[in-house]
Amino acid sequence: MSDGFEVTPRKDGGVERASRPVRPAPGSRSAEQIRNDIVSEREELGRSVEALRGRVTEITDWRRQAREHKRELIIGAVAIGFAVGARLALRRR
Repeated sequence: MSDGFEVTPRKDGGVERASRPVRPAPGSRSAEQIRNDIVSEREELGRSVEALRGRVTEITDWRRQAREHKRELIIGAVAIGFAVGARLALRRR
């Protein structure tokens, strides 16, 4: 039974599914099929937007990022401190 996704055979004997379904030729679908496709696409888009929203929230949570990368932040702060201190020391000469 076909699910509407294009399947490509691989050299290792397996198959690879396309990430998007193959679209039928224009004029070959009924109005009801088109409506159902629109509903499916809206639902998929809604799930994608929610997943993206969650990922953006996770990435932009600076408190969590600081907790997870505390060591890197300390190393960076020390490096910047040395650089600023060296520059000030050279400027006073």
